[in-house]
Amino acid sequence: MILKDKVVLVTGSGAGIGEAIAIAMAEAGAQVVSADIDGAAAQKTADAAAAFQAKTLALEIDVGNVAEIDAMVGRTVDELGRLDIIVNNAGVTRRAYIMDLTEEDWDRIHRVNAKGVFFCLQRAARTMIEQGEGRIINIASIAGRGYAGTSNAAYAASKGAVIALTKTASQQLGPHNINVNAICPGVTRTPLSDRNLAVRAEEQDVSLEEALKNHLKPIPIGRANQAEDIAAMAVFLASPGARNITGQAYNVDGGLVLS
Repeated sequence: MILKDKVVLVTGSGAGIGEAIAIAMAEAGAQVVSADIDGAAAQKTADAAAAFQAKTLALEIDVGNVAEIDAMVGRTVDELGRLDIIVNNAGVTRRAYIMDLTEEDWDRIHRVNAKGVFFCLQRAARTMIEQGEGRIINIASIAGRGYAGTSNAAYAASKGAVIALTKTASQQLGPHNINVNAICPGVTRTPLSDRNLAVRAEEQDVSLEEALKNHLKPIPIGRANQAEDIAAMAVFLASPGARNITGQAYNVDGGLVLS
């Protein structure tokens, strides 16, 4: 129970990595706010977290809308008393070649992955500054490190922005006792990644199984992440053991990218 009574807000927690993080935080003793653009999915995750005797709150939220971010943070503090940890996980992408990306793709991806992360971070930090402490965990990607197998260039750019934001925010928020770190997942089996895998299979004119095998081949450890692998790192970065870690971006990728 290393996070006993801490209040954790996880965006994009309706499925995949965000869902796993929310449940792992509850298992570690935290009170959990599950926020997702799909309100029913957010509630489903909150109900799963509540099985660990955690206080929970489910919110329907579009992180591309700053007014909704303000309302999300406000309700968290009003109903649970404080905000100790935020995990900025909400993200979108699609599989596309660089020359096929549109202005609509760019705006949609950056609205959520870059703008959303920044304003969630900023609004959470306002509360954490008043409290005198806090933890901010941004979910980036090895795409932001230059991983050649990224879903698309706009997505890679948005995740590079998250890594850069993490470093700058850690410097400026450190004096307020706020730690800011990022996690860079590699190949991870989620509903979103499975949709992208289906596109890869079509591009390669192979079965889903063969496309997955090709996708995993470059990974030294030989397997994809499960969402729980990312959740374990998030719990560590939220824990007392990580109190002196800030400004870092950790790859969780089986050795796929070594930078």
